[in-house]
Amino acid sequence: MSLSTAEDDSSSEIHLPRDIDWEMLDKSKFFFLGAALFSGVSVFLYPIVVMKTRQQVALKDTSCFKMATSILKKEGYRGFYRGFGTSIAGTIPARALYMGALEITKCNVGYFANIHLGLPEASTSAIANASAGLSAAMAAQLVWTPIDVVSQRLMVQGGECEAISSANGLRKYNGGIDAFKKIIRSDGLRGLYRGFGISILTYAPSNAVWWASYSTAHRWIWSSFGCYSYPKKNENENGGIIYGTDSKFVLGVQALSASMASGASALLTMPLDTVKTRLQVLEGEESGHRRKPTVFQTARSLVQVGGLGACYRGFAPRWASMSMSATTMITTYEYLKRLSAKNQESVPFMRVN
Repeated sequence: MSLSTAEDDSSSEIHLPRDIDWEMLDKSKFFFLGAALFSGVSVFLYPIVVMKTRQQVALKDTSCFKMATSILKKEGYRGFYRGFGTSIAGTIPARALYMGALEITKCNVGYFANIHLGLPEASTSAIANASAGLSAAMAAQLVWTPIDVVSQRLMVQGGECEAISSANGLRKYNGGIDAFKKIIRSDGLRGLYRGFGISILTYAPSNAVWWASYSTAHRWIWSSFGCYSYPKKNENENGGIIYGTDSKFVLGVQALSASMASGASALLTMPLDTVKTRLQVLEGEESGHRRKPTVFQTARSLVQVGGLGACYRGFAPRWASMSMSATTMITTYEYLKRLSAKNQESVPFMRVN
């Protein structure tokens, strides 16, 4: 890993890793390696998602430790991976849509903001990342919403959730395909896209906030710690000085930036995520007849039963999940982009005054 600058001993410059844009990527390698790497990340994080989902639809507050112990005792390790097959099958195409929309939007918006609007580098980066996160989330929800509906219903089957299923008239499903067929048969295609609107309202701003916060935090950390002086190595062919830095430091900056961005994003969108999950999972009953609750009815019922605090049920595992997911995602994603660069030697660092 190297840093390059045209001036020596400059104390007024920030040296940032140059972003690898869409045009610099080998697309086939990018999507193939991305599917493999992010599938591995999903295996690691899925149990936390299961606990978060069960807490959000629970009849009463249950601690993470008690929830995990109950699942392990009554269902074994398999309980932590209910619906995983369905989730991973949908994650691959959804992730491909997400990454493609993210990079294309970031490249185009960044170019327009910098060249046509003349905005400074910091503002350009924040705007490009926010726009990219927004468009990527909206594109990916076309696949993620039906996958969420099916996988979340499978997640709440078994153990203590049997009581929840009985109380809310939930059907029993024998795997993802069976759930898909029953939902289509009873509710049509709309049943698979239940909560699509609130999913957009949840994930689009969440992603915009996350990517903008990540860009800002990343720049701030680099400008604050170790970005002004590096051991001199040699001069490049253009006469610029090449500086060295530890790749572990780069990894640490990415991880810390991701954690900071996740905190803001999780706090902002948690109530919407709780309502979305309950809307997608719980069927609803009235006078013995099944009815599909609206977003407003779901939110009102949640607050009436558990108060405003109920909107933040599952906050701890969601924050943990988002932080770990974001940290592993961004470090994996940056590693993936460098692996997928057409020319590995054309990935220098850049200087920002």
